[in-house]
Amino acid sequence: MYPEINIREAHTDDLSILVENNLALAKETESLNLNKEVLRDGIKQALTREECYYFVAVVSGKVVGQTMITYEWSDWRNGVIWWMQSVYVYPEHRKQGIFRTLFKHIENLARTHPQVKALRLYVMQNNNTGQRTYHSLGMNDSGYIVFEKDNFT
Repeated sequence: MYPEINIREAHTDDLSILVENNLALAKETESLNLNKEVLRDGIKQALTREECYYFVAVVSGKVVGQTMITYEWSDWRNGVIWWMQSVYVYPEHRKQGIFRTLFKHIENLARTHPQVKALRLYVMQNNNTGQRTYHSLGMNDSGYIVFEKDNFT
């Protein structure tokens, strides 16, 4: 466990770090080789959108982890669900409280926004380590299965 883990909102100066982290994340979790330019443009857009926030974990002045928050409107709850996406911690910094600190920061932030009704994230079915981590933070399997149809460009 590190003595001090600082969480801050990411900014455009973090763009190259976020790109590299997301490339590593996609490769590690889904064996995907993302198009770097498309990813860079996507992150650049995310950093300027009101409904999207990246947060980074910093130890000794270096970014060692990240997550992104996007919003989903829930008519059933008459409020917002924050989705945690692009969750990544550098392998050499795992099991040191980095993600726990990121999560707690976002959870505390959500508690200050009455319209936020839940935090959600999706995890690959075979990512048992991630699932254990999320359970340890009080998250539960919501029972949903995510379906997708892509290639609309």
